[in-house]
Amino acid sequence: MSIIRPFKAVRPKNELAEKVAALPYDVMNSAEARKMAYGNPYSFLHIDKAEIDLDENIDIYDNKVYEKAAENLNKMITDGTFIQDEKPMLYIYMLTMDGRSQTGLVSCTSIDEYINNKIKKHELTREEKEKDRIRHVDTCDANTGPIFLTYRHRDEISSIIETYKKENKAVYDFTSDDGVSHKVWTIDKDDIIEKLIDEFKKVSALYIADGHHRNASAVKVGLKRREENPEAPADSEFNFYLSVLFSDSELFIMDYNRVVRDLKGLTEKEFFEKLEKNFDIFPCDDKNSPCKPEKPKTFGMYIGKKWYLLSAKDFVKSSDPVLNLDVSILQNYVLSPILKIDDPRTDDRIDFIGGIRGLSELEKRVDSGEMKIAFSMFPTSVDQLMEIADNDKIMPPKSTWFEPKLRSGLFVHKLS
Repeated sequence: MSIIRPFKAVRPKNELAEKVAALPYDVMNSAEARKMAYGNPYSFLHIDKAEIDLDENIDIYDNKVYEKAAENLNKMITDGTFIQDEKPMLYIYMLTMDGRSQTGLVSCTSIDEYINNKIKKHELTREEKEKDRIRHVDTCDANTGPIFLTYRHRDEISSIIETYKKENKAVYDFTSDDGVSHKVWTIDKDDIIEKLIDEFKKVSALYIADGHHRNASAVKVGLKRREENPEAPADSEFNFYLSVLFSDSELFIMDYNRVVRDLKGLTEKEFFEKLEKNFDIFPCDDKNSPCKPEKPKTFGMYIGKKWYLLSAKDFVKSSDPVLNLDVSILQNYVLSPILKIDDPRTDDRIDFIGGIRGLSELEKRVDSGEMKIAFSMFPTSVDQLMEIADNDKIMPPKSTWFEPKLRSGLFVHKLS
């Protein structure tokens, strides 16, 4: 059983949606955010990364940043940039990138279902990142960034959503600067809302696809509010948080590639000799063309201005769902034992590049001399993500890269 709940969204006026909508706060740094929001007073980055409206040297965790975020949100509500719907509703959010569409249902989900592991995790979170979002949510009194959830496909849910899209006009319909199309429908019909609520009761579990820190933070703010308001009813808004739910059949995971700064004192010849113990190595047909893996357990490798294809030997493969991930095989048989990168979350010799940047970005980072070697990955599948979450296991960091990215600012959930 999965609980979804309609809510009174705070959202942009129709004509301002395109100007408000912004990429998630965690895919850019402060300097990039300043550039993105320059000349656009409506950008949601003024709320999600409010340091852009303060001195450039300010600590991004300074109390003034969170206070500025709340001030900007309240101002945009007061001046009419944002409106709040008069009745609780569900919303449909469709994104189209490169001709491929995915459609999600925007609702609130239950902090208790997260606590009881009915909303399942597959990543660890970092305390400092949780604290940042806890302070942001608590100070703004709102969930400002949606959690990206998925569930196993149900024809009944998809049919209801697709029929509603065909029979009703979208309230938002725009294309962002990166070419991604965004369309939103409001579901204000009570009978449709009830049907969707009932259908989700038949969904055994929800899974976090992206947004583990936002999810954990939203839950901790809800628990904090419970402690501060012991007499508050169970249906209080702070007991729920903003989510977008996509069927697993809708999702597209891209490769999440790696670049490494050096060979840790090895010559290229010594490095290849160590690799050959666990991998078959094949030069690409055209040594100047990228090797993009076309199946699991294979890896592209760029070094010395040449591409190679690595194929894991049979004994490397594992029945354990985590150890059998391509990212685990690379970590456990190359990065850690050969290149001495034991904790990729903290080692500054490694960097991660989302597949949206293309393999040319890997070549660029190596050819510039900044990095010595690059690895292109075969994408992790949604089935693998769910299997790992179902077994209460944790995926290695940087295992998945979802595209397109959900825009922040199209929906805000007020906690009181």
